[in-house]
Amino acid sequence: VQLQASGGGLVQAGGSLRLSCAASESISISGMNWYRQAPGKQRELVAIITSSGSTEYADSVKGRFTISRDNAKSTVYLQMNNLKPDDTGVYYCFSRLFASWGQGTQVTVSS
Repeated sequence: VQLQASGGGLVQAGGSLRLSCAASESISISGMNWYRQAPGKQRELVAIITSSGSTEYADSVKGRFTISRDNAKSTVYLQMNNLKPDDTGVYYCFSRLFASWGQGTQVTVSS
């Protein structure tokens, strides 16, 4: 499966962005993850959503980010609110079933 991430951009601290990850085929039975990688740092797990819709978040984004999915559109979303400069990085989506990565979308949060 091919994954296409989009929705990144430049935003001021406190702002919001919604990332999308569109799949080339059905991902309804796949757990999906969002990761991010800041410059000079390792890639870190941000959020996961299971095929049944259960979610988990990294402590650093709990209460600010929301992961969701629309299986009819084969798309997973990451709603990011109250963004902070530490949220800056390239965000990647990942399909656990297909072990496939999206190409990444840049998020930059200015202070």
